[in-house]
Amino acid sequence: MPAEKKIESRDGQAVKETVENASSEILDIVGAKGKVTESGAHPIQCSDYAPEDEVHRMRHPWSIYDASDRDLKEAMERLREQLPTKGWKIVTDGPDKSQAQLPQIVANSPDGHMSADIRLWIEAPQSKRSSMIEATVVSDCFRSSPDTSSDES
Repeated sequence: MPAEKKIESRDGQAVKETVENASSEILDIVGAKGKVTESGAHPIQCSDYAPEDEVHRMRHPWSIYDASDRDLKEAMERLREQLPTKGWKIVTDGPDKSQAQLPQIVANSPDGHMSADIRLWIEAPQSKRSSMIEATVVSDCFRSSPDTSSDES
């Protein structure tokens, strides 16, 4: 049996807001003119735990599309430059492991409670799909606090 990891109890709404704020900060750095998917953060079960353990993370996927390939490539460069200035630690910067080997940046938040996975999809000129930057911001695993008014974290 694996060693039991200590899982923090946190206010799920506060974690959701933190993840969405981080996504907004990343989108501000992207700065490309285009359309952004509207999704919002939502809880997903942490795979190392049984559903009855009620251990989950917040996940916020979004993308920006209908922007020029040039703008999207420049946006990835801005992310490389500006994420570290905002305290994010880039842990991966290069082609992802997919067959397409998409440019990918993975960065961890300053507090270590979130990670962002950002990929650049450049479509061929004849493609019916739009080029885009796809981002997913996720929190670390946590257990929702039963009493959100508690001062404990």
